[in-house]
Amino acid sequence: MAIINKSEIVGRTVAVLFNTDGEADLTTVAVDSVALDYGGIVGDSHHGLTRDSCVRVRQQYARGTEIRNTRQVSILAKDELQQIAEAIGLENIKPEWVGANLILSGIPRLSQLPSSTRLIFSSGASLVVDVENAPCKFPGEIISRVDAVAGKKFPKAAVGLRGVTAWVEREGAIAQDDSVEVHLPPNRLYDI
Repeated sequence: MAIINKSEIVGRTVAVLFNTDGEADLTTVAVDSVALDYGGIVGDSHHGLTRDSCVRVRQQYARGTEIRNTRQVSILAKDELQQIAEAIGLENIKPEWVGANLILSGIPRLSQLPSSTRLIFSSGASLVVDVENAPCKFPGEIISRVDAVAGKKFPKAAVGLRGVTAWVEREGAIAQDDSVEVHLPPNRLYDI
């Protein structure tokens, strides 16, 4: 019996972006499509099978420890990004400002997708959701270039709305306007 099952949810790829220089900052650039290999988005600054540990896993590893790269792709929902914009007093937030690789529509509560959810794109490319992407100060710093007050509000306003990180399970390409099927694991709570 399959443990991960196709749901009725089918979303749409609204924007595709990548960052070639993560040392400069996290801003991304919109493109028509990206190629995925097992390291992530080819040419993106987060590409690689492994990465140095960071603040996201500071309770598990000393900073700089080499670990598996499950943060290959940053995915946000169009509607959640709009909710953040409204909460901080902006008309909109450009996906480039928050380091997004993919903006999707049509997936309810995208930021709450459970770990191990499969996002299967019309090309056959598949991403596995790792975890919710916690808000941090870096997008706020970029938003501050447009509006200093809004930028400072970003981390708090983005809690629960910052999207998810994912890694490549099946290589392929993702393009703007591709459809994406959501395949969900069992929804059980681990009670201790």
